[in-house]
This record gives sequence, C-alpha cells and structure tokens, in this order.
Amino acid sequence: MNTVTNLALLPGFLDPVNLLNSFGTWVLAGLLLVVFIESGLLFPLLPGDSLLFTAGLIAASKSTEIEPFAPIGVLLILVPIAAVLGDQVGYVIGARGGTALFKSNDARLFKKRYIDESHAFFVKHGPITIVLARFVPIVRTYAPVVAGAAKMRYRTFAIYNIIGGVLWGAGLTYLGYLLGQIAVVRDNIDLIFLGIVAVSVLPIVIEVAKRALRNRRSTDTDTESIPS
Repeated sequence: MNTVTNLALLPGFLDPVNLLNSFGTWVLAGLLLVVFIESGLLFPLLPGDSLLFTAGLIAASKSTEIEPFAPIGVLLILVPIAAVLGDQVGYVIGARGGTALFKSNDARLFKKRYIDESHAFFVKHGPITIVLARFVPIVRTYAPVVAGAAKMRYRTFAIYNIIGGVLWGAGLTYLGYLLGQIAVVRDNIDLIFLGIVAVSVLPIVIEVAKRALRNRRSTDTDTESIPS
C-alpha cells in the first residue's frame, strides 16, 4: 500500500490514517493488532471505529495513490476474529481480578471511572451490553473486563461477544467499503480522510469539555461551602 496522504490533526496513534501508515507493509497485521488491543487489553485510546471505516474505504479505493492492503473479503473475516479474541482476553482479565488495577481517577490509563462507567452501562443494559458496548469508545474496552469480574456465564458472554464482534468489526469496515464505491466519495478521498480525523477529535473534545465543566462545578461547590 502506498502511503496515504497525511492529514493528521491528532497524535499518530489517534489518527486512523497516520496509524495505518505507521505499519508500512504490515498494515493488515497492524490493523488487526489495534482491533485486538482496543477490544480487551485495557488500552482504550485507539481510533477503533474510524480505523475500521478507513480500512473499508482503502479496500474500495481504485486510486493510484492509495492501494488496498487487503481484499474486503479478507477484512470482513479477520477483523471480527481479532475483535472477538480481544474481548475474550478482556473477560479473562476481569475474571482473574484485573479490575483491581483501577484504583484511582488520577491514573493516566487505569482510571477507576472507566470501570464505573462500564459497570453502569452493563447494569442498565444487561448481557446485550457486550454488543452495544462495541459502538461506544472506552466502554467497549472495559465491558468484557466488567463481564469477567461480574462472573457472567462464559457461554452467554461468548455468544454476545461473537455477535458484537461481527456487527462492529465487519459492519463498520463494510460501511466504509460501500461508501468507497460512491464516485463522489472515491474522487474526494483525501477530504473524506480529513473528515474521519475531524470526527475522531470530537469524542476527545467532548470529554475534555465535560471534565472541565465537572471541575468548575466542583470548584464552585467547594467555594460556596467555605464559611464567610
């Protein structure tokens, strides 16, 4: 695959285009590794959704600048497998006490609120959470850990895990592939990649804004509680 035009607005590991480029000739292996890691190895800060969509676009590309790194049929088989295996590992981590790593919200990676949010999502939706969580950044990484820690019946987890892995892994990849067949998309592939990067920024911006708002409210509350 030739190098995809670099339109990076994010750190390399968050920009799906730049991340794929970084693997060089090992793009397919790199894509599967990222899907596997984000699905259950406790590292949620990866562009899973946009990465799969981008992979589908590239698979559909007929541009001389962007060569597909794998046929769409291969992606539709291997990506769900990587996603399912990643969740399996996450379940095992949770079942063996992996949630003990999440003790503080001040930690850079193992924030306790990640587990708390995933657990709340799990309680609200039940076993179907394993499917729904696939489409929610951060939650999808920790949902299998929570399922393992909650001792969800393994057979139940495995069924929902496979369904979610196929819907998410194959679904988003094939969506990108289908849109890549549209002439206006194919002829403006660089702009599409720029849009993907912009969309990747949104969850980060929203999260930062929410955190700033929470901190401001907390500060205001503390100020009001101080006796004059």
